This record gives sequence, C-alpha cells and structure tokens, in this order.
Amino acid sequence: MTRRVRRRTCREREGRAVRSSSRAGTAGVEDEEDAPVAELDWKALPDDTMLQLFSRLNYRDRASMAAACRAWRALGSSPCLWSELDLRAHRCDREVASSLAERCGSLRRLRLRGHEAVEAVPGLRARGLREVVADGCRGLTDATLAVLAARHEDLERLQIGPDPLERISSDALRQVALCCSRLRRLRLSGLREADAGAVGALARYCPLLEDVAFLDCGTIDEAALAGIHSLRFLSVAGCRSLKWATASTSWTQLPSLIAIDISRTDVPPNAVSRFISNSKTLKLICALNCISVEEELVQDPSVFRNTKGKLVLTVKSHIFKSIAAMFPRVDVKEHEVFNQCSWRHNDIAGDTMTWLEWILSQSLLRIAESNPQGMDEFWLQQGTTLLLRLLKSSQEDVQERAATALATFVVMDDESANVDPARSEAVMLNGGIRMLLDLARCSRESAQSEAAKAIANLSVNTKVAKAVADEGGITILTSLAKSMNRLVAEEAAGGLWNLSVGEDHKAAIAVSGGIKALVDLIYRWPAGTDGVLERAAGALANLAADDKCSLEVAKAGGVHALVTLARSCKLEGVLEQAARALANLAAHGDNNDNNAAVGQEAGALEALVQLTGSQNEGVRQEAAGALWNLSFDDRNREAIAAVGGVEALVSLVQQCLNGSEGLQERAAGALWGLSVSEANSIAIGQGGGVAPLLTLARSEVEDVHETAAGALWNLAFYSGNALRIVEEGGVPVLVSICSTSGSKMARFMSALALAYMFDGRMDEVALVGTSSDSSSKSANVEGARRIAFKHIETFVLTFSDPQMFSVAASSSAPAALSQVAEVVFIHEAGHLRCSGAEIGRFVAMLRNPSPILRACAAFALLQFTIPGGRHAVHHAGLLQKAGAGTWSTISQGRQHECTGEGVLPSILQQWRLC
Repeated sequence: MTRRVRRRTCREREGRAVRSSSRAGTAGVEDEEDAPVAELDWKALPDDTMLQLFSRLNYRDRASMAAACRAWRALGSSPCLWSELDLRAHRCDREVASSLAERCGSLRRLRLRGHEAVEAVPGLRARGLREVVADGCRGLTDATLAVLAARHEDLERLQIGPDPLERISSDALRQVALCCSRLRRLRLSGLREADAGAVGALARYCPLLEDVAFLDCGTIDEAALAGIHSLRFLSVAGCRSLKWATASTSWTQLPSLIAIDISRTDVPPNAVSRFISNSKTLKLICALNCISVEEELVQDPSVFRNTKGKLVLTVKSHIFKSIAAMFPRVDVKEHEVFNQCSWRHNDIAGDTMTWLEWILSQSLLRIAESNPQGMDEFWLQQGTTLLLRLLKSSQEDVQERAATALATFVVMDDESANVDPARSEAVMLNGGIRMLLDLARCSRESAQSEAAKAIANLSVNTKVAKAVADEGGITILTSLAKSMNRLVAEEAAGGLWNLSVGEDHKAAIAVSGGIKALVDLIYRWPAGTDGVLERAAGALANLAADDKCSLEVAKAGGVHALVTLARSCKLEGVLEQAARALANLAAHGDNNDNNAAVGQEAGALEALVQLTGSQNEGVRQEAAGALWNLSFDDRNREAIAAVGGVEALVSLVQQCLNGSEGLQERAAGALWGLSVSEANSIAIGQGGGVAPLLTLARSEVEDVHETAAGALWNLAFYSGNALRIVEEGGVPVLVSICSTSGSKMARFMSALALAYMFDGRMDEVALVGTSSDSSSKSANVEGARRIAFKHIETFVLTFSDPQMFSVAASSSAPAALSQVAEVVFIHEAGHLRCSGAEIGRFVAMLRNPSPILRACAAFALLQFTIPGGRHAVHHAGLLQKAGAGTWSTISQGRQHECTGEGVLPSILQQWRLC
C-alpha cells in the first residue's frame, strides 16, 4: 500500500537588507551595548506627536491605544482623527453607530459596505457629512436613501455601487436632489430608471452638480440630462437602453461638458462623430469595449482622426500617447500621464485626469469581470500597464479597484482557478509584484485586502510565485494573515495557499511564521467564515504534504484545529480542505508521529467516517483519503473499524461507482488499508464490499483498478472472501488486470490475489454444501483455477531470465544480484509491508505441488526482500522465522543474514528450480 499525498493541482534577501539598513542607522547605539538605555516616557510625548501616532493606526489599534490612559483616551477622541471613517471591514448597525456617535461630530467622509450599514448612518449624528461612498448595497431601498439625504443636507459627494441598486427608483433620486442642494458629485450603479422628473430635479435643485455617473443603469432620460448646465463630467458606462440620437444631440449643448464616458455601451460610430462635431467644450470621449466603435475602427482606422482637438479613447487607441497630447500646453511625458504632479499647474487638466483615473478603473474592472473575447492584445500591450499606473493613483478607491482588476483579469476559470500565463507574467515583467506588495504594506486595510487578493491570484503562476517569494511576499502575506481584519487575513491566507503549492516555498512559509499564523486563523474565526477557514485549511493541507512542515503544523496545534473544523464546521469547502490536510498529515507515518497523533485526537476518526457520507463529493473523497492514510497505523486501523468505518466505507464504495476517479481510488484505498486486519477483511467481505471492488477493478483508469486490486489481494487472503470473489465473477476481472494493465503493481497484486484464491485453502469452503451442488461448485472452481494459473504463469515469466538468475543464484556476486534486481524489481512493490502470516503463506506455497504457485511465491518473496525496498529488512527477518526449516542455507556464511542480500540468492535458486 502506498500513501497518497494530496496537493492542490490548481524576500528574505530584501528583508535582511532592510534590517541591515535599520541596524546601520543605529550603529552608534550598537557600539555602546553596555551603556544604560534611558526609558521613554510615552505619556510625556507632546500631544501633536501622539496625534500623529494615532492617525497612522487602524481603528482597532487606535481604540486599544486610547484605552491605555485617560489622556490618550481624550486624544483618541480628537476631531482631527474622526474626519474620515472607513467601516467597510466592520459590522455597522444602529448599535455600533450609536457607540461611535460622540466622536463623529466632525465626520466629513464616510465609507460603508452593505445596505444595513447605510441604514445605520443617521445614528452617527454626523450632520456635517460631506461624502458617502458605499458598496454592496443591492438591498438598499428608496426609504433608506431618502432618510440618508434628509439627515445630511450638506452632502457634496454621493457614490453607491458597483452592486446594482435594483430597489432604488426615481422617487429616491428626486428626494436626494431636494435635500442635498450642495451636491457636486453623484455616482450610482444599476438604477432601474432615472426619469425626466428625477433628472430634472437634479438640474433644478443642485446647481453645483458637475460630476454625474449612472453606471449600468436601465432607462435614463437623455434629454433631461441636458438640463444640468453645471455638468462637466458625465458617465453612462454600461447603459444599454440609451437613445443615442437624442443623447448625441442634446448632450453636446451642455455648456461646461469636458468629458464623457460611454464605455461598454452599444453607441454607434455616427453618435461618436456627432459628439466630436457638435460639442464646443468636450475634450475627452472614453469608449472602451464599445463593439460597434471598435468594428468601425478595424474597417477604417482614420474614422475619428479629425477630432477637432477631442480625444477618443478606445481599446484600439494608444492610450498613454493620446492622453499626453490631450492638453498641448502641458508638457507631459507618456509614462507620467497619470502622475498628478504633471498636471498640478492646470486645474482643468488635473480635474479631468482625476475623473479619467476613476472611470478607467471602473471600466477596466468591469471588462476584466466579463472577460470578453478578443481582449488579449489590449491587456498585453497596454491594459496591464494602465492598471499598474492606476495602482499608484492618489485616489484610494482607484488604487483598490486597480488591484481588484489585476486580481480578476488574469483568472480564466473561477472553478479550476486557472490563470492566463501571459497576462500574469505581464504584470510581473512590468514591476507589478513590487507595486502590489508595497500597497499590501500600507496602513489601509481595504487596500491590503485587495492587494493580497491580486498577489494570491497571480501566484497561481509558478513564475510569478517565485517572483513574489523573491520580493519578500511570503513575509508580507504572513504578516497580513495575522491581521484582525477578517478580509485582510482571508486574502493573505489565500496567497499563502497558492504559494504553498510550490515545494520551494513551503520551508519559507514555515520560517516566516506562516504555519502558526494559519493555525491561529482557524481558532480566531471558528464559525460562519467560510472564506478565511477554507483558505487557511487549504494552505495547511499543502504545507502538511511536506515532511518537515507537517511536524510544524502539528507543533502549532494544527491537528486539533483541523479536527475541530472536521467535527463542527458545516461548510463543504472548509470540510474538504480540513480532511485533505488531515490526510496529508497522516501521510508521513514512517517519518513522524503525525499519523498516530491524528488518530488519537478526540473525535478525529469519528468525524472523518461521518464525512464519507457527505453530500459533497470532494468532502467524501478527501475523508476517504484521510482514512486510507490513517489505516497504515495498527491502532488507527482498529479504531476506524470501531467507529463504523468498515460499514461507512463499504457504503461509499458502493455509491461511488459513477463518481469521479479520485473518489473511487480513495474509497478503494481506504478499504485496502482496513482489510489488512483479519476482522476487518472478513467484515468487508460479509458487508458486501467484494462486488463494488470488482466493479472498480474493471476500470480503465490505472490508479483505480490498481487500488481495487490491492484491496482484493488483502481480501483474498481469507478463504470466505476468496470464494466470494470467485462467485462474484472476480477471476476474469483479476485475470484481465494481470494480463493487460499498464501498471506492473496492479498486475503483481492481481496475480497474488489469484494465487491466494487457488493455493488450496479455499477448496474446503467451496465444497461445503449439499451433495447435489458440490460437484458443480467443484467444477466451477477447477475451471477458474486453470484460467488463473495460466495467467499467473504468463505474468511471472515476463520477468524471467533463466540464465541471469542461474548465475546470480550460484555466485551471489553483488553485480549479478544488482542486475537481477534491476530487471525484476517493481519499485512500487517496495512500499508494501507484509505481515508474518502473509510471508508464511508464501513460504508455504513454495512446497505446493503446483510449480506455477511455487514460482509465484518465489517471485513475491523476491519483490519483498530486494534491497532498496522500504521494508526489505523487515520482510527478510519474517522470512527467516517463517522458513527456518526450508531455508536452512540462508544464514550459513552470510554476513547480512537478515537483509535482502542474505536471502536473495536462495530465493533466486528456488525460483529457478520452479
């Protein structure tokens, strides 16, 4: 039997340099190691210094620091620390809002996630609120939005998206216009409609409104938008029901319109031409992923060449060069067009570039999510570079959206987690790994999570994974995995999961403290958080596949943590990874004690047995794999049976006949492992395990029929099972494997099973019964015996070279023995470990009247004792005990009488005689 390790297949140097630099900066202190060090009185620091420290902490750490003393608590409530609030990573309901209210008197900018959080905003009592940015608000209602507007009349910027606002109507839009007369920016996604009354109210009551974005909306009154005379920037990206004849006529009359975004729409080329011809103020038209426009450009590349100083951006444009030329009076290099410093002396250009960064980040993310055909050229030539430039934007939400787009556009298949190698390597070659790691080290948790997500997805590519490791990414991800912010820790764990696929990275993760961080994640979020738990368990499963790392997992408390998940978690993805991790921990039985440790952990075996009945095939597969590995330990084997493992696995093998190959292999493998013991073997036979194992043995997949053959070999050791195999039609099945399988191991074990069945021990069982049917049973068994012997002989002869064996047996020269071993050795058979009863049975076969059985027994003993096999010495010792009379010459004159070298010549002699 062989253990199967299950793997997922989907800058230390700089760190030392940084530390060296740090030490260099304190060289004077190091030179005076014996000098007394004055203690720093933190309470004596000036208030301004403490406020700077507070401002660099996240809210959780800020609250902990404020709890240190009264003075710091007062400083922690200073208005300057509460002008901005980002609650996206935190639960925000009315109770939380009420607890924060006393600090929010000076709150001006608020970021939220979820419609429940928006409902709680009035509880903050932040009447002076100027900006609200919210996402994940699909359930937001008219009433909630109306209350938000009514309670915050000074609101200047309102942005809700990208999730569609399906429950928001024009009535709520009118209410926003009536209440928020100072509104300058309004960006909403997925509105069902924006009718003439609502848009007209914005034009009438919001005279300062200059930036409107209706993204992916249903119907919009195009003519009413022309009434917002203050409008400078307009985006209708993703809107598919626009009347372009009306839009291209009315919007060109807007007196202040500078830029318009019509990306991802069905705008016709003639509408774009009208925008160019009729607008006197328009400078920029963004038309990314507009199919009709792109088709027109393919046919006539010069269609928009005479633009009268207006820039039309499409995926066919040279975007950097075009933007650099947009404002001829400003001298800007192509590679610096997204550097805000380049536009600081031109307000119009600066405002336009700020807007352009935002709409590009929106459109590129949407395009990446939809992954339309024919975009490879764009992504490789300039799309990747665009995203990396946006990653360095001064706008925080643009940075985060660019990181999300980088995480998204490389993924080709969400189910299999395949990434496009060219796209992921383009990010690496353009310096994207360092940029993402820098973003991951910033103090903003929202940016940390998006950067970690991008690093995780990119790391599926082995070349990129190496670059991440070389740039110190493992240390950074390990640090993020310790974050108290669940979203950050979840994405960091995902990064470690993907990096841990590579054998070269496992040790680095362990050295960085990643194993302890992953185990701690399981204890920190024990329920209801499938993302973080699945990633943590998946990473531990990969790490447990390495012998040394598996010891670290156990040392860090990983066995208990994973068993806890297997026992108590209800999430299928988590259960699958937890079972896989336990399987891998148990796969090193010969090298460490983890196999026994898993079996001795309270509830572990019961949980795994129960998981074999899961509705999810992946869970069943990994649980069976874990039981297979655990069954290599004698105590585990019996303990599994004691908690119903035999019945559960027989049921599983019966149900998995139409399942995946992996499930079939592991179900048969678990029965193979349990069948080593006599009681289990008999129970499997009596419980109906023979028939489904024979069905799996007919599989054309080598791993499946090889594992089934191993189980049938163990079962055939006992006469009752051997008869069942014959009666269930097993002889033709085993004969077929013995003669046609591409796996030498499968052929070997099927030959041994046939030898067990017909060495004479089954005859008494076969003839038990009434006299009327005994003759037919005898005839059936005899016919099966002849067929079996014929194919056993054919199999053994394929390894036979009489001349070579004769020389080796007579000379015992190491060179001759080595030559024999090279010819006959089945390397996988070196992993098999036989009991004394099995070795004794082969020794007994050497006295069988049948020369075929004698040859088969000698061949089997040769395989088990050839030097180089994992258990050769063990088998040689058993052979000494079992065949002391028969092998009287084995120990005579041998220096290594209990090794393969000592018994090999005698076995060869017996085989030659057979």
